[in-house]
Amino acid sequence: MREEEERTGRARRAAELALVRVCSHYGDRPNFVLLGGLVPAMLCSDSDRVHAGTTDVDVQVDLEIAGGADHARRLEIALKNADFRPDSERVWRWETVQGGGYKAVIKFELLADLADQPQNADIRFDDTDSLGAVNLRGTGYASRDYAPRTVVAYDQGATITAEVNVTGLAGFLLAKTAAAYGRHKPKDYYDIAFVLLHHNEVFIDEAIPLDPAEVVLHRLGAPMEMRTAIEDLAANFFDDRAAGVQAYVEQFLINHPGSDAATAATDAQLVVASFTTRLLDALARRRHS
Repeated sequence: MREEEERTGRARRAAELALVRVCSHYGDRPNFVLLGGLVPAMLCSDSDRVHAGTTDVDVQVDLEIAGGADHARRLEIALKNADFRPDSERVWRWETVQGGGYKAVIKFELLADLADQPQNADIRFDDTDSLGAVNLRGTGYASRDYAPRTVVAYDQGATITAEVNVTGLAGFLLAKTAAAYGRHKPKDYYDIAFVLLHHNEVFIDEAIPLDPAEVVLHRLGAPMEMRTAIEDLAANFFDDRAAGVQAYVEQFLINHPGSDAATAATDAQLVVASFTTRLLDALARRRHS
């Protein structure tokens, strides 16, 4: 896949180390919610399939913004103390070079979903030097479905941990569907299909496993504002020539060489069709109720 960041296991480990360092300097569990390429491996931890890595650390910061200026200052100081520096042109991106046995440029990106701000607007935090976020519709689902998790990283042979809010299956799938609709990047299609296929089971009352669409409806309801994005996702997995299917198969074969491409394509088509059909049916029922 022709992506900006490297997508390997060692890239993911470098990003995890950078995230843990930020949380350590923050002092306790930050209010932000982890979203993006680090999340699929957590949501699919019971699977024997390997998810592609990432050097991006994407966080949804609506809860951090709600905490006020003190939280924003605390996050900015934590980023600086973890050796991140602000991008000169984008207030929502900070970068560091992760050292050790493997060097990678890690991007820490802050995403908001504020109804009173336009799409793609830069949001500057009060009482900070350089901290900001980019307003992206749909990322707010991550902050409506999350749970604390312990992230483990390795630093020069030592194990270090941090507690981080991580978006759940419903928040991830809706936020990623919105991202795929907004930018049509192969990595978004791959992440969605991978998680739909390989996610850990989610139970209600610790007895009944739910499929991903049911998890979305149970936790976040039928999101009418997402109808067009869900239809777009379905169209991009319509057949084996569709962009989403090709993106999934290409990256899956990189991580699982020797796998059958036709089988991977069929798996991706069927699982996305099931997910989008169930959600669109629920939206249709809601519209006519």
